[in-house]
Amino acid sequence: MVLGFEMFPRRVQPVLDEWVAGRLGDAEFLTRAEWRQFWGYDAALYLPIFQFARMHRIPMQALNVERGLVSRVGEKGWAAIPAAEREGVTDPAAATREYALRLYGSYLDHRTSEGHGSARPKEPGESDLADPAFRRFVEAMQVWDRAMAQGIAERLRGSSPSLVVAVMGSGHLRDGYGVPQQLRDLGVTRLAVALPWGSADGCAELRPGIADVVFGVEDRPQPPRPDRPRLGISIDSATAGVLVRSVVPGSIAEEAGIRAEDVIVRIAGGPAAAPTDVIEAVQRQAPGTWLPITVKRGQETLEIVARFPPKQ
Repeated sequence: MVLGFEMFPRRVQPVLDEWVAGRLGDAEFLTRAEWRQFWGYDAALYLPIFQFARMHRIPMQALNVERGLVSRVGEKGWAAIPAAEREGVTDPAAATREYALRLYGSYLDHRTSEGHGSARPKEPGESDLADPAFRRFVEAMQVWDRAMAQGIAERLRGSSPSLVVAVMGSGHLRDGYGVPQQLRDLGVTRLAVALPWGSADGCAELRPGIADVVFGVEDRPQPPRPDRPRLGISIDSATAGVLVRSVVPGSIAEEAGIRAEDVIVRIAGGPAAAPTDVIEAVQRQAPGTWLPITVKRGQETLEIVARFPPKQ
């Protein structure tokens, strides 16, 4: 058996191998796998699975590619990415019309988060589906799907074919689109999709074809967690600093004057050399305090202060 994960880019595969071999502790594993930079969700939700793999020496497979590749496809299209920069991902099978229709809602959500729209139409028209920006968005999602499907298929075609259990977001799986479609295109036909279904989820979408297995998830009381401060930006690595890719409308960042394409070079009095420097500085911020940020905007260097509101 092999456990595959969307949560890790391929380049950290050696770290996963060391973890399964028992040579790393929890904290070192998450640091070296760049968990906070790449995935960012609460690691406590996933650690029991990782520890299970280590306990039973089950190989863990990193299925993902760098987010920068997916972003570039969304900006330029798959054809514009040189073959040497595709991380070994082959041409995805073309998206079906049904998959494109389902992705359109995600596309509008993405556009809204970047301040490019608000209201979502009930049904996209032909011109909406043919819009070049939307087609590039679909291609970017397909690169994600194809990369994970290839990782699974390569394991199945190895010298010792295995059962591969891949853990990923349900958007890559529902209705047989996404990764299942790419697996079939790669010749993998023995596959099954299992989706969780919470008690609060309605039954209207429980229709034939949504998955092979649906399993119930019980409601459990969750311990209260402190609210994490949010600046309201999406970020990426830059040559010298941290690039602001987008700013959430109405966020603390927008009110402070931060703009998309700014490069953060210092934060909280220290250098911002990597996205994790920005993330950690924001998460240390207490309600009602001010956070100094230095950004480069073209040839200008600006001193900005982000003001976090007091706790309600």
